[in-house]
Amino acid sequence: MEFNVKTLEGKDAGKVSLSDAIFGLDPREDILARMVRYQLAKKQQGSHKTLTRAEVSRTGAKMYKQKGTGRARHHSARAPQFRGGGRAHGPVVRSHEHDLPKKVRALALRHALSAKMKAEDLIIVDNLVAAEAKTKLLAGSFETLGLTNVLFIGGAELDNNFKLAAQNIPNVDVLPVQGINVYDILRRGKLVLSKAAVEALEERFK
Repeated sequence: MEFNVKTLEGKDAGKVSLSDAIFGLDPREDILARMVRYQLAKKQQGSHKTLTRAEVSRTGAKMYKQKGTGRARHHSARAPQFRGGGRAHGPVVRSHEHDLPKKVRALALRHALSAKMKAEDLIIVDNLVAAEAKTKLLAGSFETLGLTNVLFIGGAELDNNFKLAAQNIPNVDVLPVQGINVYDILRRGKLVLSKAAVEALEERFK
């Protein structure tokens, strides 16, 4: 399909041909949800931990004699039912990662790109280059294009001026094409691809 290319100033810069196999799919929410869950689980630190009765620092002496008190039989003050005792079945340090087939991950990225295309939230620009690293100038360009919540995907190498100027603007993310992922695409309102990013994606899914 043919798609209009713009400059960062909002002017027309010709057209580009997009592959239907990448941008023309009918998005499936179940695949996107699986991928987002996979990414967030992989990102989760998993460093939560509570002390068990074997780890809590407390006396090991028997609390009181076994018989004759009229009270329940107890041995250790470290047992979970006592204040200051260990936690029963508490969280332990672990990885939250789970497997997701490589083909499903690749398909999810194509569905995410197609979802942006279908929702008309995709913009393609000729290149992501700033003359100087000035946030004010770049913010003005974004206003011209109506960009307030956006993910920019550049080529393999990002323009340093553009990256520095954009990082001070809230709700704006900038990634090289090798860092493109489903979660970042879906969490931002608009997706802006450079022509170099489109070519890299077409090559990747060829």
